[in-house]
Amino acid sequence: MAEGSNWKTGAYGHKFIASFSGGKDSTLALYKAMKLGEAVGLIVMLEEEGYRSRSHGLPPAFLQAQAESIGLPLYTAASSWADYEENFMHLLVNAKNHGAEVLVTGDLDMPAHGCWHDKVTKNAGLKLVMPLWEMNHRDVVEEFIHLGFVTMIVTVNASLGMKEEDLGRVLTLDYVKELEARGIDPCGEGGEFHTAVIDGPIFNKPISISKGKIIRNGEYAFLPLELAT
Repeated sequence: MAEGSNWKTGAYGHKFIASFSGGKDSTLALYKAMKLGEAVGLIVMLEEEGYRSRSHGLPPAFLQAQAESIGLPLYTAASSWADYEENFMHLLVNAKNHGAEVLVTGDLDMPAHGCWHDKVTKNAGLKLVMPLWEMNHRDVVEEFIHLGFVTMIVTVNASLGMKEEDLGRVLTLDYVKELEARGIDPCGEGGEFHTAVIDGPIFNKPISISKGKIIRNGEYAFLPLELAT
């Protein structure tokens, strides 16, 4: 474990900002941290044009709807990979100025020493907390589902065993078993898939969505989500 850090439970009694993708892991990490400390906002990094999130390809309007349902402000920055760290640092410093003491992330398999989030949080004068760190991947998904969260597959990598038919499917225990039978990590930690959370115990109301036309880019396929009117 990083020197002086408690990566699992260090949000206890502290105000924190959460690095948020809109997907299941960051949402579960947020849920766990909210049981221990006080959330002051969500950070989402966008692609250069600002049209969708860099991690999960979600539109800002959808992410804003999630943040509003959770009841937290959303802080975003549009970035290329070249200026990603600089812009992320700006958001961390801004969060610290608004009272944050901790950054919470949904990472599972970070190395015990020298991980990027540990470096940037130290540079910003914050502590790092990863509530899901070193958890068994199946346990993460099962806890997420048992808590009542609802999440949908929105990105798949066909070269890693996923199919276009998986897009739009809701993660259930039966579906998790199916994925494992296909040799796919139930958390998608190998980059097999990404999800978008539409309901759960920290949401004041479900996110009403409509599904767009599937977009294909090489081995990847994406399901665009729009807010239902």
